[in-house]
Amino acid sequence: MAKAKTLAPDTTQAEPRYLRQLIDGAIPVTVKLVSNEFLQGTVEYYDRHFIRLTRDDGPNLFIYKHEIKYLYETPII
Repeated sequence: MAKAKTLAPDTTQAEPRYLRQLIDGAIPVTVKLVSNEFLQGTVEYYDRHFIRLTRDDGPNLFIYKHEIKYLYETPII
């Protein structure tokens, strides 16, 4: 009789840890949306559905996660 294999977890919780690191360090990020628009700022808040991006050059934005293609830490020159 074969042993039942355990299933992999649905989530690794890596996303919340990474977002918390960005918030705590006030690390500037660049966000590319699915519309290919780029936004820059710092992540101030997040939940399951969206992030709040705080910007110096415009209004603060709530961005739904399904509208984000990717985000990365903005290099400081």
